[in-house]
Amino acid sequence: MNYHTIFDKLWQVYTAQNPAVKKVYDLLSAEGETIINDHVAFRTFDHQQINIKVLSEEFLQSGYIYKGDYHFPEKKLYAKHFEHKHDSLAPRVFISQLVTSEFSPFVQKTLRDWTDAIPPGQRQSPGLIYSGRLSGLPSFEVCEKLRKESEYAAWLYVNGFCANHFTVSVNYLKKYDSLEKVNAFLKQNGFSMNDAGGEIQGSPGELLEQSSIRAGMVRTQFLEGFYEVPGCYYEFAKRYPGKDGKLYSGFIARSADKIFQSTDFYKQ
Repeated sequence: MNYHTIFDKLWQVYTAQNPAVKKVYDLLSAEGETIINDHVAFRTFDHQQINIKVLSEEFLQSGYIYKGDYHFPEKKLYAKHFEHKHDSLAPRVFISQLVTSEFSPFVQKTLRDWTDAIPPGQRQSPGLIYSGRLSGLPSFEVCEKLRKESEYAAWLYVNGFCANHFTVSVNYLKKYDSLEKVNAFLKQNGFSMNDAGGEIQGSPGELLEQSSIRAGMVRTQFLEGFYEVPGCYYEFAKRYPGKDGKLYSGFIARSADKIFQSTDFYKQ
């Protein structure tokens, strides 16, 4: 499948289910900005039938190659990133997975049962990235219990397989050519920024700066009824050239660690 088709399909689901991110896109477009995606991110568990290897397959088949990996010991996550081997404007792909062996027996069993409930024909499928939640209605009680150990686990338990976030490349913006300007514009329009560790992660010296809005709260059906829980969010990235004159293309684990918190549960 052509990578444009993949991202178009992901974008349609992402914006339909998360009105806040579409509003950001529309606001920037109305300001005359051209929006280029820096990267798109996905979440999963380390089960062999739904892990990074499985989720990356759709991209590998469309011209992507592995470029680097990252460890997040505090959140007990592992990630890889991929880039298109020919098209420099193609979004990077960032896929992370929970290292379930480092969690309690409750988390391990919950996630194992969650995976077992996915129809066999959809496990290990390249199309898994579009599939959303495949394990039936979640339990709000279970979600809350998961959150005590891992906000990441709770988010995936509820939301399933989708683009966790798209990322605007600030390098291609003209009027809002810095994260400070982007963040101020978003706050003026009523958005809350993820301020875990500060509103801007990274620095020009590290060759990458990132910021993100908090995920919008989405009314979601659970076994116990409807509750509002975090959906997906929008990120913003500015890259700087290294000594070779080329824009840095990787990620900084310390910064990404804080960006993950954009989907943490919060009181509105």
